Amino acid sequence: MKKVFLNILSLAFVLTTIAFVMDGDMVKPSMMMRFTEFFGMMGIFTLFISVIYFSTIYLFKSIEKESVKQEK
Repeated sequence: MKKVFLNILSLAFVLTTIAFVMDGDMVKPSMMMRFTEFFGMMGIFTLFISVIYFSTIYLFKSIEKESVKQEK
């Protein structure tokens, strides 16, 4: 389970970094605001990826259990 969370955080970090670099804001906020935006975006990406990943895994496992139940 640790590996799953590490992979999700790694993916969120990469997506956040790409999005942060692609962002073309002309405003130059303070460093504190930049870090806040970066970690906030990373938290949002982590949440979205986790919800999608864990709901998909749950769905596949429940479908598999149901198909095994019907075979018996």
